[in-house]
Amino acid sequence: MSQPLDLAAMQAHTAPTSFKDAWQARLERWYAHPGLYRWSLRNPLTRWLTRRRTRKLFDLMAGFVHSQVLLGCVRLDLFRALHQAPANLTDLSRRTGLAPAVLQRLLLSAVALGLLEHRSQGRFGLGPLGVPLAQHEGIAQMIEHNHLLYQDMQDPVQFLNNAWSGGMAEYWPYAHEKPAVPMPAEQVDKFTRYSQLMAASQGFVVQEILSSYFFDEHRCVLDVGAGKGRFVSELAAHAPHLQFKMFDLPPVLELAREGLQAKGLTQRVSLHPGSFLDDPLPEGADLITLVRVAHDHPDAVVRQILQKAHAALPVGGVLLLAEPMAQPDEEAGQPEASVDAYFHFYLLAMGAGRLRTPQELQTMMQEAGFTHVEQVPNAMPIHARILLGRKSKCLPLVSENSVN
Repeated sequence: MSQPLDLAAMQAHTAPTSFKDAWQARLERWYAHPGLYRWSLRNPLTRWLTRRRTRKLFDLMAGFVHSQVLLGCVRLDLFRALHQAPANLTDLSRRTGLAPAVLQRLLLSAVALGLLEHRSQGRFGLGPLGVPLAQHEGIAQMIEHNHLLYQDMQDPVQFLNNAWSGGMAEYWPYAHEKPAVPMPAEQVDKFTRYSQLMAASQGFVVQEILSSYFFDEHRCVLDVGAGKGRFVSELAAHAPHLQFKMFDLPPVLELAREGLQAKGLTQRVSLHPGSFLDDPLPEGADLITLVRVAHDHPDAVVRQILQKAHAALPVGGVLLLAEPMAQPDEEAGQPEASVDAYFHFYLLAMGAGRLRTPQELQTMMQEAGFTHVEQVPNAMPIHARILLGRKSKCLPLVSENSVN
């Protein structure tokens, strides 16, 4: 490892250790019995469970092939083509330049995965999972981007020994490089590249925030790590009464300037270049937003950002933090938990950040001075969870011991 990593907080299970361990060991021996598999398939009451677990294990083994089927369809632009009109194998072969016998394998695999579906007269059309891929460009860009992660993880053990030497680490410059002043053209290109991907892939997170939180009480929003201004632009249309401040690295805000001018937002948005590692956050906003920022950084940096946000807010001001978060303990075992595996490795490949539970982030916010920290319910936690913290209007309580 070329740099230290933060450890996730591990909570002890409530069940007595001796009883739980004994019960789990007994189950493990039972599952491993040679005759159990055959018995479970013969028994109609247990057959469904054995089939489901076998299918889940096979999906884990075949997951890389599934992702490559998805990537192949994206690179051949099949989703957008079939969104315009269904097409048969011959037409698609002519469009893609692939031999029919080869392309057919890809198309049938995509049908099996729900990406495409059979239509009349031997044609193929979009399946239920293919429609979003035709409509949202950001999803296709993330699928293409994930190819870097798959390349880095071809040998997972080697990757774990040196996670920051691959293509993903190279793609995210701010996780490893401190921007030079003035910034050379090569570094500018890197920041341009990641800012464009962040803007394209942020749509679902933005919609979760806009549909879950009311902005009526606020007058000015400071977006920290604002990127090209995707969140600010959509929030400006959603809440016309708001004024905005955007804080990010100088080359990133230069990329945002042109887009803000094109949308007529220059009178409502002020740009504040800087680094939250070295500079204080600008004051004057009563709401500070951190959208997909904390999970990119180690604990020490996150605590620093939260402290600076608390200092920049007026009394009564609010911090809104939104990003993908680890499954809380009470939701363990649900299907959504498999999303955690992706983000654990993605963030490891990217830099020194990590996936945190809502409870971990709430504790960090409280340590920074925020009170009334709460989680805002939202419809699609897979995209992001939302936390709020307020800079209290009351002075903190002082114990007798601290006075003495």
